[in-house]
Amino acid sequence: MKRSILFDTETTGLDPATGDRVIEIAALELVSDLPTGKSFRVLIDPERDVPEEASRVHGFTAADLQGKPKFSEVVDEFLSFIGDDQLIAHNARFDFGFLNAELKRAGRKPLDLGRMVDTLDMARERFPGMPNSLDALCRRFGIDLSARTTHNALLDCKLLADVYVELMGGRQHGLGLVADGTNGHAVMYEGPVNRRVVRVVPTQEELAAHRAFVEELKEPVWTAE
Repeated sequence: MKRSILFDTETTGLDPATGDRVIEIAALELVSDLPTGKSFRVLIDPERDVPEEASRVHGFTAADLQGKPKFSEVVDEFLSFIGDDQLIAHNARFDFGFLNAELKRAGRKPLDLGRMVDTLDMARERFPGMPNSLDALCRRFGIDLSARTTHNALLDCKLLADVYVELMGGRQHGLGLVADGTNGHAVMYEGPVNRRVVRVVPTQEELAAHRAFVEELKEPVWTAE
């Protein structure tokens, strides 16, 4: 069965080239595109300050990270967890850029971009001209966002796992068999937790964005109406 890793990072800012660092890594193991229950999560001392604007996004301050391990101290455990498998993330180029900067700083080989699967690219292909942030996709697929008050990496991974199943075509409730992550026994995949079954109706904002996208196409095969 195909194994892949879905992951997310939180950082001190937007650009590793200007000194921003990773402060949190979270990852979930998927087998046949479904979560197995195995996960990896670590908070990291970035060895620098955490700007207030970054704290407002992810909720972590410099005080929260005092005494946490440095990236060089957790890199072996992280690399062991991800193995050589496919790596899935939303806006994956951002996360790959930060992780490769940390790996270079630690004297390790960068992650191969050929392993990258970007769910943002997948969403843009499926919903052209529409908002495709993680929040927007969760609302579109009826996935509960009530716990997402900040960009916690582990919670974002769990939400993205549900989104990824939908982007891959969805699974009929209760029919997916996956390993339970402990003794290799198969268990029933019960679908996204607290998922609401809804009829997806685009918002006026999404419809307007879609019309604007179609109007920019040369000889579109469909109209915006």
